[in-house]
Amino acid sequence: MTLTQLIVSALVVALSALASGHALVFKRDPRSAIAWVVFIWLLPTVGPLAYLLLGINRLRRRALALRAHDAAHAALPAAGGDVPTSLATVLGDDAHLVALARATARLTDAPLAANNRVTPLHNGDATYPAMLGAIDGATSSVLLCSYIFDNDEVGRAFVDALARAVARGVAVRVLVDDVGRRYSWPSILRPLRARGVRTAAFLPTFAPLRAPLANLRNHRKICVVDGRIAFTGGLNIRDEHVLGRAQPDATADLHVQVEGPLVRELFAVAADDWRFTTGELLEGPAWQLGSDARGAVWARVLADGPESRHDPIRWTLLAALAVARRSVRIATPYFVPDQGLITALGAAALRGVDVDVLLPARGNIRLAQWAQQALLWQTLEHGCRVYQQPAPFDHTKLMVVDDAWSLVGSANWDARSLRLNFEVDVECYDRALAATLARDFDDKRARSRSVTLAEVDARALPVKLRDGAARLFAPYL
Repeated sequence: MTLTQLIVSALVVALSALASGHALVFKRDPRSAIAWVVFIWLLPTVGPLAYLLLGINRLRRRALALRAHDAAHAALPAAGGDVPTSLATVLGDDAHLVALARATARLTDAPLAANNRVTPLHNGDATYPAMLGAIDGATSSVLLCSYIFDNDEVGRAFVDALARAVARGVAVRVLVDDVGRRYSWPSILRPLRARGVRTAAFLPTFAPLRAPLANLRNHRKICVVDGRIAFTGGLNIRDEHVLGRAQPDATADLHVQVEGPLVRELFAVAADDWRFTTGELLEGPAWQLGSDARGAVWARVLADGPESRHDPIRWTLLAALAVARRSVRIATPYFVPDQGLITALGAAALRGVDVDVLLPARGNIRLAQWAQQALLWQTLEHGCRVYQQPAPFDHTKLMVVDDAWSLVGSANWDARSLRLNFEVDVECYDRALAATLARDFDDKRARSRSVTLAEVDARALPVKLRDGAARLFAPYL
C-alpha cells in the first residue's frame, strides 16, 4: 500500500469515526443511532458523507442561532415555574389536573393564561366563514401561517380577503410551507403576491411536487387578526374541508377560535416562524397585541419542533395519560405512537381509566395506515378501546382527559408530529369546553365501529407481513 493510499484510508477511518461518534452522542432515538453507525461503517466513504448531508439537524442549529437574537422570542414571559393557585379552585373536583399544568409549565416558555374564550369550529363549513369574516374586519394586521394553502375556490376566497385587507392599509403576512404549497398547482403564492400580499415559503426544499411523508415541515396552522383574535387547529386552507360540498375527498377537521391573552402566545409562535423564514421582526403599531379578558378558559400554547430540546407535546401526552383518573378520549388521523406512548396508554387502561382512541376507518396515507395496523394489538391488549370512523376522512387532532382538560392543535400521534415537524397545540383547562368537545367525540364514536384484538390478530399472514414491514418506518412516519 502506497503512502497516498495509507493517508486516504486513515482519513476515511477518521471521518467514519467522527460521524459515528456524532450519531452516538446526538441522536436521541437509539434505533436511529444504530442505523447510522451501521450505515457509516458498511459504506466507509458514502456513509459519512451521507450522514454529513442528511444526519445532522442543521435546522435545529439554525433555529437556535436565529432565536437567540430574536427580541420577540426573548420577550416571551418565562414560565417553567409556578402554576397559579387559583387554578385548583377553578378545577374543583378535578384539581388533580394541576399536576399536569405543573408538568407543561416545565416544558415550555409559554405561560398558562386565564380569561380566554375558546370556541370550537368544525370543518371548513364553520371555520372558513369565521376566518374570512375576521380578515375582512381587520384594521391593523393579519398574520396567517398554514401548512397547505391550495389554489382552489376556498384558497382564492382567502386571497381575495387578504388582498382587500392590503388595499385598506392592513399589514398582512402569509407563510406557507414549501411542501404544502405544492399540493395544488400552480402555487397559491403567485396570486397572493400579484395582489400585493407579502408571502414567504417556509424552508424551501427539493422534495417532490407532493410529499406527504416529507419531514422538517411547518405543520402549524395559525391566523392572528389585529392581535385580538386567533384561529388554530388542524384545518389547512383547501376545498376538501368544506363538507357541505359532498366531495369524494371530503375531510372533516377541528379548529378553535381564540380570544383573550392566549392570542399573544399564538402570535409569538407564528411571528417567530415568519422571522425564521424571512428575517423580518414583526413589530410596530400595526402589530400591537391586545390581551383583554374574554372568557373563563385557562390555556397554554405548546409549540414544538425539531429545534425543541424537550419534545413538549409528546411529554404533555405522557403527563396527561399519567394523571388521568376517569377517561381519556383521543382522536387522530395518524396513530403511530412510539413505545413510550403505547406503554402509557396501556398503563392508564390498567389503572381503570376508560381510554378510547378514534381513528379514520380508511386513511389517506397507506404506509402510515399499515404501520398503524401493526401497532393496534399493543394498544388493545391492555384494555384500550379503538374505534374506526366511517367516511369522511377525519383529520381532527383532539385529546380530552377527565372531561376537564382538552388538547387541540396540529400534532398527530406519530414521529413526524412529535419529533420531526413544527407543530402547535393548545391545552385548555375548562370543564364546559371539555364537555363540548367530549360530546362531539362521543357522537363520532357512536357512528364508528369497534376494533377488537381478535380481529387484529385474524389478519391474513401477507397483510401482517406488509403491516410489520411498514412499522419499521414508524420513527419516520
